[in-house]
Amino acid sequence: MGFGQVVIGPPGSGKSTYCFGVQQFFKAISRQVVMINLDPAVQDLSYEVDVDIRELVELEEVMQHNRLGPNGSVLFCLEYLEENFDWLVEKIQSACFRSGAEDGTRIEVDYIVMDLPGQVELSTDHQSLQKVLHRLEKLDWRLGVVQLTDSTHIIDPAKYIAIVLLNLKAMLNLGMPHINVLTKIDLLKNLGDQLKLNLDFYTEVQDLSYLLPILDDHTTPKFGKLNRVIIEMIEDFNLVGFETLCVEDKASMTKLILAIDRAIGY
Repeated sequence: MGFGQVVIGPPGSGKSTYCFGVQQFFKAISRQVVMINLDPAVQDLSYEVDVDIRELVELEEVMQHNRLGPNGSVLFCLEYLEENFDWLVEKIQSACFRSGAEDGTRIEVDYIVMDLPGQVELSTDHQSLQKVLHRLEKLDWRLGVVQLTDSTHIIDPAKYIAIVLLNLKAMLNLGMPHINVLTKIDLLKNLGDQLKLNLDFYTEVQDLSYLLPILDDHTTPKFGKLNRVIIEMIEDFNLVGFETLCVEDKASMTKLILAIDRAIGY
């Protein structure tokens, strides 16, 4: 049995910074981890990678050969990964056995972190990622999705509702243990009174009707009913909540890792 995180989130949400922070944090607590990059478009990685999709498929080659744009090529690469699932399994198995630091004995690693591309449709609509993850689950990997969102976007009520909807869609599509995270939480203190309500309101995702007057002030009257229906739908599902994170804060990282460990049964 193995455990792992599947790190998703839109561009700018802090996925690479988070993966680097997790790797450093795990080194500090002596937890062995295999880092997996599944973003074929990434140029430079801030963390040490053990398994890299770029060894399987090259984005530039896909773009030229198939006459696809960057986004379409990333989707193609994930579909190609699905078709070559055995390659991924072999790479993970190989990376999970490594030499000990001192005596050279082989040690087995039972924890992986997978860094995904920023295209949100991979987790909300496209099926290749879902199929790859579920096939890993069948191989006894207990995985949890860690969905990152830049916390500074929550100051705009409309963006906040959109974030909740996006996370809800990903939760329903992937169908796995899911931890939603507001990153860069330390930046909120610089925004003063732009945050309309207490932070707990945004993390607990309760009583969203408090946002309706603000939403109605910024939209035409015909959207008022739509705002209410969307909020009612979110509250009916009652699935979305958020953890918070400042990667540079040890206590913040510890709290999040404990939440993830509970979710995946580590």
